[in-house]
Amino acid sequence: MPDAPPIPAVQTYGLSRSFGNLTALSALDLTVNKGDLFGFIGSNGAGKTTTLRILATFLAPSAGRALVLGHDVVSAADEVRHVIGYMPDFFGVYKDMEVTEYLDFFGACYKIPSAKREKTVSDVLELVGLSEKKGALIGALSRGMQQRLGLARVLIHDPQLLLLDEPASGLDPRARIEMMAILQELQRMGKTIIISSHILRELETLCNRVAIIERGQLIYSGPVSGVRDQMATGVVMWVRVSTDTEQAAELLRRCPEIQQVETVDGRLKVTLINHEADRTVVAEALVKGGARILELQEDEVGLEEVFLRVTRGDTQ
Repeated sequence: MPDAPPIPAVQTYGLSRSFGNLTALSALDLTVNKGDLFGFIGSNGAGKTTTLRILATFLAPSAGRALVLGHDVVSAADEVRHVIGYMPDFFGVYKDMEVTEYLDFFGACYKIPSAKREKTVSDVLELVGLSEKKGALIGALSRGMQQRLGLARVLIHDPQLLLLDEPASGLDPRARIEMMAILQELQRMGKTIIISSHILRELETLCNRVAIIERGQLIYSGPVSGVRDQMATGVVMWVRVSTDTEQAAELLRRCPEIQQVETVDGRLKVTLINHEADRTVVAEALVKGGARILELQEDEVGLEEVFLRVTRGDTQ
């Protein structure tokens, strides 16, 4: 049987937001499917936070429309708030409160019955790995633990969609790894997660789909693997020969599929004209020309490299 078509969790249509003469978001058309762990990538000021705040109903769009699990973020804002958990990049904590007291307070805000709140608080603390900190003061927690507590807070009402704005910002490497492992577990539990981040290498392995945004406009949206295919400007091959390197370079420069050939530390850096170009032309040109190949490998272009190639770091 063919796979069932994906079910959208978030859909935006021409979503725009201006602040006076400043356009923070311009005609954004975006779809995030249920079950996605979706990476939202962009430079500071690109429009990521504006988008998440609109989806979280904290900011009204200037134009366009956004649906969250079928609910309009403007006309059905209350319904949206019950199905999302929003964690901003900077959130306030009450440092003199105990961990369980803090979560119990938010559970009450979501009208979770007092008889259920103790178990709910215990469950979310176990999920984020803070069970042993139940009685600790929030001010005594490390930055990484406070971030996990913030995640526990947005999970208290069991939302279907998580909107996480830079959740790993300012964390040390171990705390970032722990946070990413928690997000993967939440995805396995069926949560849909949108995460904005500058830590592109971690998003590459964490997310199944990504969007790249710059100056409020969408540049790419789709599978992580498709970023390289669609956005990469060319393929780089590295070649080492046992014969004359410059003669080998001349052989390669005659190929129409090859854009550029450079010598770097005794190796040839060969750039093909685009991602669809036939890689075999490199070996064929060298062998036919009498060159002997010692090494031939393709550069692995990661998400971070593609991001740097296709964006200029422009902000509004």
